[in-house]
Amino acid sequence: MKNKIRLSVIDQSPVKDGSDAAAALQETIELAKLCDALGYHRYWVAEHHASDALAGCSPEVLLGRLGAETANIRLGSGGIMLPYYSPYKVAENFKILQTLYPDRMDLGVGRAPGTDPFTAAAIRYGSRVGAEHFPNMVVDLQALLNDSDPRTPGMEKARAFPTVATPPEMWMLGSSEDSAVLAALTGLPYNFAYFINPNIRPDIFDLYRGRFEAGPNLDAPWTCLTLFSITAESEEEALRLSRSRDLWYCRLLQGNPGPFPTVQESMDYPYSPGELRTLKENRGKRAVGTPEQVKEKLLSLAAKFQADEIMLVTITHDVEARRRSYQLLADIW
Repeated sequence: MKNKIRLSVIDQSPVKDGSDAAAALQETIELAKLCDALGYHRYWVAEHHASDALAGCSPEVLLGRLGAETANIRLGSGGIMLPYYSPYKVAENFKILQTLYPDRMDLGVGRAPGTDPFTAAAIRYGSRVGAEHFPNMVVDLQALLNDSDPRTPGMEKARAFPTVATPPEMWMLGSSEDSAVLAALTGLPYNFAYFINPNIRPDIFDLYRGRFEAGPNLDAPWTCLTLFSITAESEEEALRLSRSRDLWYCRLLQGNPGPFPTVQESMDYPYSPGELRTLKENRGKRAVGTPEQVKEKLLSLAAKFQADEIMLVTITHDVEARRRSYQLLADIW
């Protein structure tokens, strides 16, 4: 890849209708190997719980396997839902990964629940530490990654092992102005989930840059825009493939997405006028088309948001179409 804007991938390990989680995770492994060979910069995996649509519930476990299967691509979490966990244990997990795969680990963190209230309660298992503690948890995690004193009273002298020469690269993930400000105030690079909130103003990164304060591992602001994309040989084929995600997204808004449907099922579905309006509004905020069209769209959005990097979410029911999408874009990028 010759473009100065880095191109990366986030994989939610989607489960396809008629398939299962085992196949979805194997697809993630094979896709990571392909993206490594194609020259993509980062490959992140997501955290979702109690989902029959998204198989990845433990990024740190999956990253251990991906590290062994790849050679050069950076690997990371997109992201760890930090309010559920001890910052100390998260620091240990990612220091182990960084030790196994030196200078290749990214630790993306967020505060979204990623599941229903009952499952969230089960994950916490009685802990009263919630999202309101997230800012302090972020600062403590930064300290533990850098072998410095955490802020929380009683933890001042805690150190997470193993010691690493270079800590994992920590990122803030978000889809709101609050997360942009927190990323800025903690001196972290910021990844905005445009595929989750496509209605945000393009100046979201200006807010981040304007409030940025240097952190322990970052002297200047750094941004990444994450969006949905499909590349195919023709625009017609790319739009056809995107129909699966259209139907899944409508079901997600209803609270019951289920596995990713086939293209045929999405074509047979009786969309309501409201659903059609929503899909029409969102189509201009994704990159779907031929390699030339997708490249033009990505560069246009990068310029509009002044993003330093682009990260892609590509989901198709057809496994080979998904692989081909990343291949076609890499060839032209």
